Amino acid sequence: MREREDEWTGLMRSAISGDGAAYHRLLKAIAPVLRAAARRGLARAGQPVDQSEDIVQDILLAVHLKRHTWDANAPFAPWLFAIARNKLIDALRRRGKRVFVNIDDFAETLADQPAEETASPGEVAARLETLPARQREVLQSIAVESASIKDTARKFAMSEGAVRVALHRGLASLTAKPREQ
Repeated sequence: MREREDEWTGLMRSAISGDGAAYHRLLKAIAPVLRAAARRGLARAGQPVDQSEDIVQDILLAVHLKRHTWDANAPFAPWLFAIARNKLIDALRRRGKRVFVNIDDFAETLADQPAEETASPGEVAARLETLPARQREVLQSIAVESASIKDTARKFAMSEGAVRVALHRGLASLTAKPREQ
């Protein structure tokens, strides 16, 4: 293992110095290792391993684009595996973990639940008025006008993150108020 890491580090140093053949040998050497790591990561996450080649290509592209950030005095493998780990995580996040459950399995349970009370439009308007102005504006834009987060952020000159925070806080405040009364 140590020999392999030393070889990769030497090849990367040569590649950065302009040796195209060394770069080609490096990419050929790391690809099977990355492929195995991607397959293991996908399997551990309960995802199909047939998508591992896409992840390997993402990793190799990132190595190519970010090779100038590698410190030639440091070993190559930790830098490579940090990129590989991040690309695997990105791929898993994009995929999302979705579990589909047939609602018919819960039909009897749902039928036994009492219906929740709903607020009248007047009550909703009154509750909205109790919110800070920015939260109220964001809720109005997204919930009533059906604007997207992006459009709302642009409309109020806010970042998308700030819009999400305002939306979350506004909704949390609205749902907390009926319980307080």
